[in-house]
Amino acid sequence: MPVKNVNNFSNKMKEAASSILPVMLLVLVVCFIAIPIPPDLMLSFIIGSVLLIIGMGLFTLGADMAMTPIGRYIGRKMTKTKNLWLILLLSFILGVMITISEPDLQVLAASVPHIDTGVLIITVAVGVGLFLTICMLRIIFGVQLRWLLLGFYALIFVLAWLSDADYLSIAFDSGGVTTGPMTVPFIMALGVGVAYVRSDMRAEEDSFGLVALCSIGPILAVLALGFLYSGGSQIAEDTVLKTYADTTAIGFGYLSALPKYMLEVFVALAPIVAFFLAFQIVALKLEKRVLQRILIGIVYTYVGLVLFLVGVNKGFSPLGTALGGELAIGWRRYLLIPLGMLMGWFIISAEPAVHVLNKQVEEISSGAISAKAMGLSLSIAIAAAGGLAMLRVLTGISILWFLVPGYIAALALSFFVPPIFTAIAFDSGGVASGPMTATFMLPLAVGAGNALGGNILTDAFGLVAMVAMMPLITIQVMGMVYVFKTDTEDKVVPAGAYDDLDVIELWEVV
Repeated sequence: MPVKNVNNFSNKMKEAASSILPVMLLVLVVCFIAIPIPPDLMLSFIIGSVLLIIGMGLFTLGADMAMTPIGRYIGRKMTKTKNLWLILLLSFILGVMITISEPDLQVLAASVPHIDTGVLIITVAVGVGLFLTICMLRIIFGVQLRWLLLGFYALIFVLAWLSDADYLSIAFDSGGVTTGPMTVPFIMALGVGVAYVRSDMRAEEDSFGLVALCSIGPILAVLALGFLYSGGSQIAEDTVLKTYADTTAIGFGYLSALPKYMLEVFVALAPIVAFFLAFQIVALKLEKRVLQRILIGIVYTYVGLVLFLVGVNKGFSPLGTALGGELAIGWRRYLLIPLGMLMGWFIISAEPAVHVLNKQVEEISSGAISAKAMGLSLSIAIAAAGGLAMLRVLTGISILWFLVPGYIAALALSFFVPPIFTAIAFDSGGVASGPMTATFMLPLAVGAGNALGGNILTDAFGLVAMVAMMPLITIQVMGMVYVFKTDTEDKVVPAGAYDDLDVIELWEVV
């Protein structure tokens, strides 16, 4: 491995550890102080956490080396053809293929009991593919993001009012998990590649908002599925509590899971790799050095995704389910809300992509909104989302009582902030609803919901959607702060503020 790749790998491992270790330590503290957990399950959780860190590190390194460049190169090349129908067709195919390989979606699909895993993954992937074509049309023709969001979210809530309650939370969670570590870099790179051929000032601004629109596709697709699908017999086996007789049984459990996930990941990645290689032969013709780096990145992505899924499904998520079940017993149920808030705070604070987002907002606002202030506001928002999600588990309040006001507020704010803030806000839902939300917080809610005897489809699912919604409001509120500050600074400076020797440029005074 070259020195540059070694350094990148080290950085990705540090990022993965900073995301997972805070949650891991919080869980260990809770289990050692308040909640009794069998030793074999705890050891399995620790092993799963280690695999999760290594897997996420390799996976994100591979995504940077392979998926992001692939998206950028294909986006530029297909746009240069100036063949609109070809652009739309390729965008749909790419959207479907890249979504199928999204790890967060695979984790969610495995935990949904009433929809077959394959059916849910394909439905969500088709939704992303369709809306990626809409994204391309928006970039090419310069359509304002605000009006598309208003129209599509109005359609979503009409369908939500008519749909089966068992599909409602799953639909909104699907929109959150598809904007994950595989899909986001690829889609954003594809958008930048398409916007690259435009020379007007709004081209860069229009490259934002792709993730926002692509997260709408799965919501509409799953809501539509509820009207057509009769249901499956799948059992969410991956979150069922497993016990082990000894350490050998734990080791065998992990090793026996490897072939299954190696095959699943191969099937998930094979289409996008085959498409890229065909595109390379026919159109891209990248030089050998660039192609070699991308192929190495694909290998990293494959190995990382396998380790990620094994760690999640064999150790990480099962403990979340068991912990949620124990917390729902007796007086301990009152710990659910504060624990959900703590986890929300630590998850968003430790998420590396959030720090990138905060710096981005600081740069766009020319320092009017500091990265520190942005980080604090997001931490408060996601902590509140975690607490409200656990409140839903305890009370069974419909998710629409939270999502409808939340999205109305977010869409209303879009009229009072610069468009770039709206685009970044709606894109950032995927940043907030990262891997930890789907792999631990959701199983925690499912375990608690089962123990309380509630309907997990309506009470526990929807947690990812709650977490994904909060940045839409927070970032736009920060945008309003930016507008207020710039308006204040642009006011006329009083005449007394000038010295006798100052040179006053009269045409610059309003």
